[in-house]
Amino acid sequence: MTTGTSRPRNARRLVSVRPSVIGLTPFAAYVLLFLVIPTLLAVLSGLFDARGNFTVANVVALFTPDILKIFASSFWISAVTAVGGAVVGALVCYALLGMNPQGTLRSMVDSAASVLAQFGGAMLAFAFIATIGLQGFVTVILRDLGINIFANGVWLYQVPGLVLPYLYFQVPLMIITFMPALEGLKPQWAEANATLGGTRLTYWVRIAGPVLAPSFLGSLLLLFANAFSSYATAATLISQGAQIVPLRIRAALISETVLGRSSTAGALALGMIVVMIVLMWGYSALQSRTTRWQQ
Repeated sequence: MTTGTSRPRNARRLVSVRPSVIGLTPFAAYVLLFLVIPTLLAVLSGLFDARGNFTVANVVALFTPDILKIFASSFWISAVTAVGGAVVGALVCYALLGMNPQGTLRSMVDSAASVLAQFGGAMLAFAFIATIGLQGFVTVILRDLGINIFANGVWLYQVPGLVLPYLYFQVPLMIITFMPALEGLKPQWAEANATLGGTRLTYWVRIAGPVLAPSFLGSLLLLFANAFSSYATAATLISQGAQIVPLRIRAALISETVLGRSSTAGALALGMIVVMIVLMWGYSALQSRTTRWQQ
């Protein structure tokens, strides 16, 4: 009897598992094609020369002053836009917290944040060129008023010029990622604080602040990773030179002066992968702490 009843159970278990496995197949194929394989190619091309011989010369080259300067430039633009986007986005989330979640204004802000967080690349670069470029309509209006925003140089087409375009999608991304944490604050905590004689400042410093800190830091890391890996906007604005890591990888692949240096591009990509792994590990650890308070 035991053998006869175990077979149907095993059969039912297989039937229940197969649909889930089939459902995960497209995602698994996506991860394999666009994450696993490119990562392996980057690692292998960085650790092997053109003849297929193993070498660490390309990895050692990452620590040369020129490459370190490029990584420092990428870290700078990523850190500035991540901190700026996190602070501004958190303030917007705080303002939204007092609004009706089902209200028109709240719905408009949520929808705009979802759209603008994905609005980047060449389209965003063109929008800024048309607005504050050398002949942008805002630049022309200010010039007629006697204000020259490019008096100290054409900063828009250099690394500092990436700050405004990056903030354009960093702030909405912060709103999307940080708003659930703010909404997870329980009213009972504020009531308990008031009952015990605490002030509003006490509530935010001793209760809400520590609870929101992991979520805020996790969102900050996510914004840093987002800016660090951005390519299309920078490639459109900065046409001369390779001042950040993604542009240096492009130069190593297509530039006439370093044509065929795919191993150098692979080493640079390997460096980016290491940075992204550290960032995503930190983000995952912080998110796990945030989830405990939201349950």
